[in-house]
Amino acid sequence: MFCPVCKTAMIDVEYEQIELDYCVKCRGVWFDSNELELMFEKINLQSSNLSITELINKIDQNIPENRYRCPLCKQKMGKVKIGDASQTVIDVCVRGDGLWFDGGEVGQLIKHASSNARQAGAEQQVINFLGDVFRI
Repeated sequence: MFCPVCKTAMIDVEYEQIELDYCVKCRGVWFDSNELELMFEKINLQSSNLSITELINKIDQNIPENRYRCPLCKQKMGKVKIGDASQTVIDVCVRGDGLWFDGGEVGQLIKHASSNARQAGAEQQVINFLGDVFRI
């Protein structure tokens, strides 16, 4: 699979039945349609407002950023804002194939999701999980 931003080959990173595609050049991450929810499930963090179906319904055509092509179906992806005050814009395949996070956006997602969580240490759990995935 090729990075929608750099057009370079991405590497597959698999951890606990979750396979992510990672671009070493731009540090972007591709989540197939169910992988984001699976990641949140593995660390017991709620992700109902981040399901692919919910995100497709929230696509905003007025976001002025470049629209990348989905690395799977090659159609232009939609843009969705997540978060509260400092919103992060992520790319969503309009067919539901997956989600693209530019470098650093996964970290912003972690902060958004864990700030909505009631459990202590949720943000650290996600950071530890991704640290294991990417060996950081």
